[in-house]
Amino acid sequence: MISDLSLPVVLSARGADVLVRRAEPGDLHAVMRLLADDPVSAGRGDVASGEDEGAYSSALSRILDDAGNDLVVAVDADREVVGTLQLTVIPGMARRGSTRLLVEAVRVDSTRRSSGIGGALMRWVVEEAAPELRAPLVQLTSDAARTDAHRFYLRLGFVDSHVGFKYAVTLPGS
Repeated sequence: MISDLSLPVVLSARGADVLVRRAEPGDLHAVMRLLADDPVSAGRGDVASGEDEGAYSSALSRILDDAGNDLVVAVDADREVVGTLQLTVIPGMARRGSTRLLVEAVRVDSTRRSSGIGGALMRWVVEEAAPELRAPLVQLTSDAARTDAHRFYLRLGFVDSHVGFKYAVTLPGS
């Protein structure tokens, strides 16, 4: 399913090219760093701690092993991971059986924000990944505190059409 995506691909981000490819186990620390390089994520515990490496490694393995999921990274000319996002294909009954492409954990290195990398990644999702995956709807959620991200997604043509809800479940042994 997602393994059908044509990757790697080179995207132009305001004159500087980035290579977009599937994440590999060796990208773990770079992805952890990108998650921690965000105040909202850091506030939720994404602090790139070595103590959490096992949990992140397990999650990366589950994502990469799941045909309906993928984690992609954007790599600069120096082979540094400068961006990432997760894609999940969701088969659906609504909208006459339409498939949705869910985009999660979009992150660009804080020193590279406003460089066009995030826009290039999201345009690739909408213009190339979604059509390849036969997903007529791309959706994402964004924390209410991320007002800059909201403006970014609106500029790209996303519509803030829904209200999302979350419920934290206490797991046994937690």
